[in-house]
Amino acid sequence: MALTQVDQGLLGTYAQYTGFKNRLINSAMVIDQRNAGASGTAAGYTIDRWQFSSNLSTKGTWQQNAGSVTPPTGFSNYLGFTSNSAYSIGSGDYFAFNQNIEGFNFFDLAWGTANASAITLSFRVYSSLTGTFGGSLRNSAANRSYPFTYTISSANTWTTISITIAGDTSGTWVGATNGIGVSVFLGFGVGSSFSGTSGSWAGANYLSATGATSVVGTNGATFYITGVQLEKGSTATSFDYRPYGTELQLCQRYFETNYPLGTAVGAGSMQSYQITQTICTTNGYLTGTITWKATKRANPSIGFYNYNGTANTWLQGKQGQTENAYTPASVNASPYLVYWSNVGINTDSNVHYGMFTASAEL
Repeated sequence: MALTQVDQGLLGTYAQYTGFKNRLINSAMVIDQRNAGASGTAAGYTIDRWQFSSNLSTKGTWQQNAGSVTPPTGFSNYLGFTSNSAYSIGSGDYFAFNQNIEGFNFFDLAWGTANASAITLSFRVYSSLTGTFGGSLRNSAANRSYPFTYTISSANTWTTISITIAGDTSGTWVGATNGIGVSVFLGFGVGSSFSGTSGSWAGANYLSATGATSVVGTNGATFYITGVQLEKGSTATSFDYRPYGTELQLCQRYFETNYPLGTAVGAGSMQSYQITQTICTTNGYLTGTITWKATKRANPSIGFYNYNGTANTWLQGKQGQTENAYTPASVNASPYLVYWSNVGINTDSNVHYGMFTASAEL
């Protein structure tokens, strides 16, 4: 079958694009809908799909392109962490970047059965520290995990890592559902309660390997990653570069906003965009819709912001006044619509302006 001009254009621009062999999303760390490159310290989402997992929120700072070092060849972005003090890790402490992979994107590996496939995890890492570092793979129930280690021999140098892991033939693993198929952790400070022996499956909730280097133990220490790839098989292959629009839409399955790319959620002093045209019916119901850019993983949670960044408000178009945003009565993953249905509204139909977020994260 002959390639169309569009196909040829994509192949010409993305010569290494091979079609979703990488089970991770936004692993070149390019898309940041929430923070637009701003830094943070709290546990939660950093850039799209990547979380900072921690029991403490003051020991380090995460940011896209933290420290402004030159990314490795073939990449323009990375995700970084900088230690804010010399903190002595307690047994129950943990600091890690992680991504949860949806079951629909992982079920074919048949983990939890005799046919479990091996996987290879590869990435580029850069740290001001050298030594043995750790991470893990974990199931959705957090009772099966595989701690692993890798070595950074040269400080402040991008190092390519490749780790092959035999598929787990035991335990309970989510199949072809929208739940968590597997969680990938890259630790930079994990206490003994969440660390286990490297190189074998365990019936425990391990986030890293015993003896791994603690980045938070050194004031000002850094840990940067990019090009993270998890693929089926025992060999690390070239990174799965995807078209930017494709990667963005994959992210929007889990999080979407009408804030422009490059503007952080909650930003003030900006133009508001039309959210919905509400219609007041004769029986006092007010209805309106929002059309999603991508089908959500599940029914999303919704947030609203006014043009000045005030949460839970929007601008009423006809009177030009701020009012409390109506609570959605029915929120759907597909066909991409949110419906309002409020009893007792006695007003004319109106256009409402503001910003929204819709989150269906794992």
